[in-house]
Amino acid sequence: MKVKTLEELAKNGELKDKRVFIRADLNVPRSPTGKISDDHRIRESIPAVKMALEGGAAVMVCSHLGRPKEGELTEGDSLRGVAEYFGKLLGKEVGFATDWVNGVDVKSGEVVVLENCRVNVGEKKNDEALSKKMAELCDIYVNDAFGTSHRAQATTEGMARYAKVACAGPLLAKEIDALTAAVDAAEHPLVAVVGGAKVSTKLTILIHLAPLVDTLIPGGGIANTFLLAQGKKIGKSLAEPELVEECKKVMDVMAAKGGKLPLPIDVVVARHMGYDAGFRVCDVDDIHDDEMILDIGPKTSMMLREMMQGAKTIIWNGPVGVFEMDNFKEGTHDLARTIAKATEAGAFSIVGGGDTIAAAKAFNVIDKVSYISTGGGAFLEFLEGKKLPAVAVLEERFEK
Repeated sequence: MKVKTLEELAKNGELKDKRVFIRADLNVPRSPTGKISDDHRIRESIPAVKMALEGGAAVMVCSHLGRPKEGELTEGDSLRGVAEYFGKLLGKEVGFATDWVNGVDVKSGEVVVLENCRVNVGEKKNDEALSKKMAELCDIYVNDAFGTSHRAQATTEGMARYAKVACAGPLLAKEIDALTAAVDAAEHPLVAVVGGAKVSTKLTILIHLAPLVDTLIPGGGIANTFLLAQGKKIGKSLAEPELVEECKKVMDVMAAKGGKLPLPIDVVVARHMGYDAGFRVCDVDDIHDDEMILDIGPKTSMMLREMMQGAKTIIWNGPVGVFEMDNFKEGTHDLARTIAKATEAGAFSIVGGGDTIAAAKAFNVIDKVSYISTGGGAFLEFLEGKKLPAVAVLEERFEK
């Protein structure tokens, strides 16, 4: 993907005394009292701001937070607390602007965080008039919010279309490079783990990846539907029988090219899901009618370890069991360790999706994989082969 970048503008000395508008992603989880529980996205947004400041720019930082109602700002929707936290991490006093669409007072060397952009009427619908008005606030528009790049909204797509100069920030550029390396320009053997509860939520990913990967590993409830497609009995496990034929098509694609689509050979089952659930490990042909699959078994884990040996690229999206519960976590724990070891052996590994990142953190491999994607929906849509609107507009601007 070819886009203009903030880094290029900085190196060329094109930021001096320019008004730079950075669309960041400061949409972080908070407790009911407003305390930030995970500041990863804020930390990832700092480099773009520092780059603009070092270039001599006047900097405006814009983000959404949660799902506010347009035209109505509540205390819980306000970015003010996040802005204060942002300033502490930046090591610099930052301003805060509320009614910013009508103008922002910011001088070179200063930073102003703007109030929640999704409160502005027309933001989510990518209103043209709003986009043009906001584009006039700056000399240079920077999109550094990969997590929202799958949404065509006023601050993600509209402003990029109408700003004098539009470019990608370091985080967005890094995400594009990492995802391209993992999918479009991947080194082979390429292994993809696609887990989760339902095939329906990941079907387009499975269909898109099947022709591209050497090994496609379904996990969780998705694997259960594939087991049905194999003719297995899965008791009362979560599955989508209506999608069995779609699963067979994916299996046929992998088989036709000599690829691998491993399914569990042993599983952890229980009569109900809970911390108090009695469970047992059994072969897939020994599941009772009143039992449900809640994790993969040790023989399956060993099989997956062997399949990942020698992998050059690994995509991980989705756990292979109910890893949040101690009695059903071992399959995902072992998978996390396997991916970490493959990375240490030279594979490029990329992890994306909220549950997957949570699993990587829980099993202490967050620093042992090559790249953690900040995008949830954007990461998934990239894996589906979809064009991300906020990235596509930057490509269009580059080519003109």
